[in-house]
Amino acid sequence: MMPRVLIVAGSDSGGGAGIQADIKTVTMLGGHAMTAITAITAQNTLGVQAVAALSPELVRQQMASVVEDLGVDSVKIGMLGGAEIAAAVAEELESDRYGRAIVLDPVMVASSGAVLADAATIEAFGRLARRSALVTPNLPELAALCGRESLAAEAVADAARDYAAAIGTPLLVKGGHAEGASVVDRLIGPDGEIMRWEAPRIDTRHSHGTGCTLASAIADGLARGLALPAAIARARGFVRVALREAPGLGGGHGPMGHARVRLDVGAAAPMLNQVTLPATDHVAALAFYRGLGLVPIVASGSRYARFESEGGATLSIEAAQEIDGRPLVFLEVADVDAAVTHARAAGVAVDDARDRPWGWREARLRDPSGNALCLYQAGENRRFPPWRL
Repeated sequence: MMPRVLIVAGSDSGGGAGIQADIKTVTMLGGHAMTAITAITAQNTLGVQAVAALSPELVRQQMASVVEDLGVDSVKIGMLGGAEIAAAVAEELESDRYGRAIVLDPVMVASSGAVLADAATIEAFGRLARRSALVTPNLPELAALCGRESLAAEAVADAARDYAAAIGTPLLVKGGHAEGASVVDRLIGPDGEIMRWEAPRIDTRHSHGTGCTLASAIADGLARGLALPAAIARARGFVRVALREAPGLGGGHGPMGHARVRLDVGAAAPMLNQVTLPATDHVAALAFYRGLGLVPIVASGSRYARFESEGGATLSIEAAQEIDGRPLVFLEVADVDAAVTHARAAGVAVDDARDRPWGWREARLRDPSGNALCLYQAGENRRFPPWRL
């Protein structure tokens, strides 16, 4: 079943953080995003101009409506909009219908510096934290949860350990606000550090929504049954690619590139995407690959079938006599005509590119050993392949 992730958070009219970032994240990761909106904001990359919280009862009704019909595999909590909403959410989550796969992102301040949680709301986070499987504070948020204005670097681990012990829930302390060329995120429980992840800092001002995105990605992983460290590692990878692919929108802290976290081919080099294998017994080959768990997406009588794997890569079987009894390897490129020109300039013999009835443009060639290759350009048919219909 598709993982069902309920997101309890505020709306970001600029689309970089909040509910909008959460929906993009869960959707791109293959889950089903459901929402209970806590507040409406007027904001862009430069700041938050207005905030209007919804009533606690309406927030609770949104949650109950979702869980009663669709069911919930995990919950992500973000901006709450007030202490009364936090209390209502905590009370609703005490129902066994929501389980314990709950990720609390204690949103307090937007990337622009706008304050999104008052002291009473911060105090109410404790009740939610005790119900959660993970709390994901950045360094300023950790200080606020501990009742301090700031934390020295050497005090972070002890403060996180003490808070985790007080609430009985581990913390993922995000290191993006620390200095240095590397970012270190630490999973800390009541007994101290459990695990850490370190990676080079991605230097960009387009980092709006990183916390929302990370927490939602972790919630998606937990909804799939991943162990907490595995869910965190997967989520961090998603965030880092989204940061790298930020589209550069806005004049301030711009949004990340959620829509670019996919396997679309870039312009730099061909990407192996599809292999066609010769089949001498179509029925037996079809049963074999189905048995491996591949999903058939194309069937053409007893001569051809195509299977899709995770990430969109495909494997085909075709009647042996149609492909000279040899495998055919497909390399995807962003511009097949440019790829042909580049190959010829390097002394590679390649046929002219031509359009195919299934929406691809492709050019055939062979390597020095006689293996058959195809350079192809799929465009939108890569992202939205018509054969799936």
